[in-house]
Amino acid sequence: MRASLPSIALLALAACSPARDEAPVPKASATTAAAPAPTAPPSGPPAQARSVEDKTPLYDFDYSYPAAAAAIPALKAWLDSDLDGQRSDIKQQAIEGRDAAKDSGFPFNPYGHSTGWDVVAALPGWLSLSAQRWEFTGGAHGNPWSEGLLWDKSTNSRRDAFSLFTSKAALSAAIRTPFCDALDKQRAERREVPVDRAGGDMFDACIDPVDSTVILGSADKQHFTRIGVLVDPYEAGPYVEGNYEVTVPVTAAVVKAVKPEYRAAFALGR
Repeated sequence: MRASLPSIALLALAACSPARDEAPVPKASATTAAAPAPTAPPSGPPAQARSVEDKTPLYDFDYSYPAAAAAIPALKAWLDSDLDGQRSDIKQQAIEGRDAAKDSGFPFNPYGHSTGWDVVAALPGWLSLSAQRWEFTGGAHGNPWSEGLLWDKSTNSRRDAFSLFTSKAALSAAIRTPFCDALDKQRAERREVPVDRAGGDMFDACIDPVDSTVILGSADKQHFTRIGVLVDPYEAGPYVEGNYEVTVPVTAAVVKAVKPEYRAAFALGR
């Protein structure tokens, strides 16, 4: 049966019209503004190195540490506490020295303290620092000395470098020969005469490196690859020779002296 013309027209009109329950999808426009990307929260300011200087009639004081140390809150707190303690100590000693000089009728020279911390190695799990300290509390000259500080990031605690080794004796046995050879070379250059270890002079003797300040260094910024020994005046030579700094590479013997749980932090050096 043929459909009538009016019926065909109605069917065609219905096919071209959108369904009542479907809303037309708007076309994208080049002028439509994109939704703004979420903004990251602002980061705090980078850690700043700290340097303090005090000059008073009683004492001169200066203390500094690097930004790498300031970036670790617990380490920063320890350094700030050490700063306050050292300043308080030299102030109290200066007061007592001034009073004693006055009672004895002697002139008083201001006391002094200086501490400067520097980065030796910054590794993913460790921060190794060294300090040169100096103090004057009367007498012919001030007294310098060195210190080392090893920060364990995994435990967020201060460590002694020797605590990574099975014993001081084991580390000494691993580095003593190259250490003494390098020390003698430096001593000979300063004195302009060869060092005779068998000559009987106490300042020609081969000293034990672990009796000095031992610090851990790195060449690859991933592992400890070298051992530094900071030798203070009077340890390997007279005061006028100053301090010595000897660096030896990490060898298989050194790695063997490391406690097993810390050996992954070490690599052979050159």
